[in-house]
Amino acid sequence: MLFAGAVRDSDENRDVTGLSYSAHPSATDELRRVAEEIAAKYDDVIALAAVHRTGDLAIGDLAVVVGVSCGHRAEAFTACRALIDELKATVPIWKHQRFGDGSAEWVGSA
Repeated sequence: MLFAGAVRDSDENRDVTGLSYSAHPSATDELRRVAEEIAAKYDDVIALAAVHRTGDLAIGDLAVVVGVSCGHRAEAFTACRALIDELKATVPIWKHQRFGDGSAEWVGSA
């Protein structure tokens, strides 16, 4: 199972013109911890991978990609969802979105 998250051109009915991601120096170690935790939690995991970009991204660019290989499709879907959800919830990566009206907001920094 593969999940690829691309930069969208809108968020909550607002036009997005671009964004950038910043990461705490511990983000790589935290991402590794999350991956190891998911691999241990789901017995059927054969392999998994996760990568999250930082820096300036344009509309359509891939921001995050996670993949999970399992012996059965259902387990792969479940483990992949858990991996992306845990990554988004705990890995210290923050999104700075810029909108068409000139405003901007940080996401994940609270």
